[in-house]
Amino acid sequence: MKTIKKLVLKNFKRFRTLEIDFDKELNILIGGNETGKSSVLQALDIVMSCSRSKVETLGLEALFNADCIDEYLKKMPQNIADLPEMVIEIYLEGIIAHELDGRNNIKQSETLAPNGIIAHELDGRNNSKAIGHVGIKLVCKPVEEYTADIRKILAENHESFPFEYYDIRFSTFADNSVHPNKKPLNHLLIDSAQINNDYATREYTRSMYVAHATVVQRNRHGFEYRQAKSKFKEEILKDLNEPLQEYQFGVRTSPKASIETDIIITEDDIPIERKGKGRQCFIKTEFALHDREHSLDILLLEEPENHLSHIHMRKLIERIKASSKKQLLIATHSSLISTRLNLKKAIILSEKNTEKPISLKELSGETAEFFMKAPDNNVLELALCKKAILVEGDAEFILIEALYKKHTNDSSLDADGVHVISVGGTSFKRYMELAKLLGIRIAVIRDNDGDHQANCIDNYTEYVSESIRVFADEDNSRYTFEVCMYQDNKAVCDAKFSLRRRTLSVEDYMLKNKADVAFFLLKDCANDLVAPKYFQQAAEWIRL
Repeated sequence: MKTIKKLVLKNFKRFRTLEIDFDKELNILIGGNETGKSSVLQALDIVMSCSRSKVETLGLEALFNADCIDEYLKKMPQNIADLPEMVIEIYLEGIIAHELDGRNNIKQSETLAPNGIIAHELDGRNNSKAIGHVGIKLVCKPVEEYTADIRKILAENHESFPFEYYDIRFSTFADNSVHPNKKPLNHLLIDSAQINNDYATREYTRSMYVAHATVVQRNRHGFEYRQAKSKFKEEILKDLNEPLQEYQFGVRTSPKASIETDIIITEDDIPIERKGKGRQCFIKTEFALHDREHSLDILLLEEPENHLSHIHMRKLIERIKASSKKQLLIATHSSLISTRLNLKKAIILSEKNTEKPISLKELSGETAEFFMKAPDNNVLELALCKKAILVEGDAEFILIEALYKKHTNDSSLDADGVHVISVGGTSFKRYMELAKLLGIRIAVIRDNDGDHQANCIDNYTEYVSESIRVFADEDNSRYTFEVCMYQDNKAVCDAKFSLRRRTLSVEDYMLKNKADVAFFLLKDCANDLVAPKYFQQAAEWIRL
């Protein structure tokens, strides 16, 4: 397998600097909006395409980090030596000799590295790490021959940045130029947001055709296709053209109307572009995952969950899990995708830590497997927040907003940036392990279940830290949330529920109807409720 080991970015889109190490098989990029998931896939797509025209179409102004440009324009004086550069580097593994050069081109004095890589072709120290490694890069920097022109423009203190004087160069770490027809990896980017875009569909089909057909097959197909067009003109259009003299009808034969541009993918003889968005997304991804001798090395998936029902998303997950012999990089907002595939393969991109994303490979196997098997989970909710309160059941979840507001001088969970997650008592340790790895501040609110020391202190010794605390009632007789709420709000609860019960006491009625009781208290008595002391302590601590 030919794979990407590492990506290094400098001044690309939102990243001043970024470094990500990738797994050889599966990588799941997780992050909120504007954290750079799409930018990472786009950077990989650009440098693997080795296409100058792709960069020019996107525009350097859209690709360069806006902050570095603004900082330079505000500098006085503006020196040419300080002009920012944009760099994308990918460090490669698994590329063997015959795939690049052929042994006939290797001098007798040159040797192969242990992994079979030709040192002089891709291996070099021309990278930001200054280490010997196989890789390719894109560098956008000012063209030296335009130095005089750039210096003149800078002296005039224009408000616009001189992108027009920048060079776009793809090269290897050995400083050899790389062109699209000599790129070392076959890759494909599938963006579900562009699933109905005609150009994107044509490019996808062309890429898949090139990936699945050998060079010999493509040459034969191209020749036969031109022959068929010529035959169509000579035989079918003959009757139409005979009466015409100077001008006649023909068939387009330019490279823009070749087999690669005209071929389509069908399902049951129906072109996939006529399918619904969800079905298109599924077909394109499944087709790209097929393993063939000349198929893809790298597959980039941008939010594959878009347009898919829950059932089809599960099918897609199973299809991705079954794929082999290619490296997958998936950007997603879906807890289902990230946990069902393998949470240990997740890479968290966040707003506060833009230089070095957090890898979950250190997560214990048990916890990763737990989230894979759990019927429902809120992994991404936790991973993407800064502070969280974990509660045990529906009743606490229903009432916590009102209780928090009552005891924080009318503040709110949203205003304080606190997310609430109902996880179930048996799952606390799994979420605490994840929070510890991510550095998220969390308050766990739970029942003492009749033994505060054993259940709420000793039970979490390995998980509690400066950023993780457990809050529960210290009185063992107040063993659950409903008992605490009744004893702290006896008059309110008696007035509200005394008519509803038959033989049960009000407290027992509340224990038998936990979620309904919480809903009615929220609906009719929210302003009169007093939160148990441990709720108040948790609210005070999480705000620090």
